Amino acid sequence: MRKGGAAVAGSVLWIGGPPGAGKTTMARLLARRYGLRRYHADVHTWEHRDRALAAGHAAAARWERLTPDERWSRPPDELLAMSLHHERGPMVAADLRALPGTPGTVAEGTPVTPGVAGAGDHSLWLMPTPEVQRARLAERGIAPGVAALYRLLLEEIEAEVADAGARTLAVDGTRSVADTFAEVEKLFAAALATGSPAASGAERARLERYANRAVVRQHAAYFARPWTAGDLASTVRSFACECGRAACEAEVPLALADFPGAPDGAAPDCDEPACPPVLAAGHPAPEE
Repeated sequence: MRKGGAAVAGSVLWIGGPPGAGKTTMARLLARRYGLRRYHADVHTWEHRDRALAAGHAAAARWERLTPDERWSRPPDELLAMSLHHERGPMVAADLRALPGTPGTVAEGTPVTPGVAGAGDHSLWLMPTPEVQRARLAERGIAPGVAALYRLLLEEIEAEVADAGARTLAVDGTRSVADTFAEVEKLFAAALATGSPAASGAERARLERYANRAVVRQHAAYFARPWTAGDLASTVRSFACECGRAACEAEVPLALADFPGAPDGAAPDCDEPACPPVLAAGHPAPEE
């Protein structure tokens, strides 16, 4: 891998940036078009926090002890420390090293820093203006305390990327999603040309299963905490259709407890009929 990056097996495209940048959308589009595995750092949040707790990380332990109101009213430097922004980057790299080398992976998330991803043609940071970020967070109904942390992360990531001389794409509200994706494709063109995409519909389906299962595991780890409310049975999320067709963009709403492999969501990948694919209405099962 390029100088300055973490040693991660296989072909990885890295997309970093603060919350509200559009990282998840760009990664999803890249993964579908080019047959790549999609790694979304957000769905590993609680797993990473558990690793930090096991390692005795003081800020992680402090965050767990505080009530929600107490957490989000802390001073900026404490908010940033409790976010584990710097600690989670190496955890992301460790997750990626544990994945198969092929097909390639597009990894995105706020913890993706130049120190982890390097500053070459395999990495890109989407950087929204403060105005764009503010508007997008408002659309999502993000609480004021959380929004304050997200603004801090924008400033922190801007400084990290500038120090590393890494590639950025400005997100200023003037481009559509399609136009932004076209720019991302152009910037990743050299890396995509040497990538290792999924070879069959069945392989693409397994990649979607990987991403879908991570969502279930994320919620299972969240609900396991003593201060949370809710459960897998009462929580509905949208999952990517696992038909394996490259052009498929369908999503399937499903209670987490009904996802194949539930109730704990942490069972290893399994074959039919025990774990049939999650399919949109009228979509056929994937073919090898």
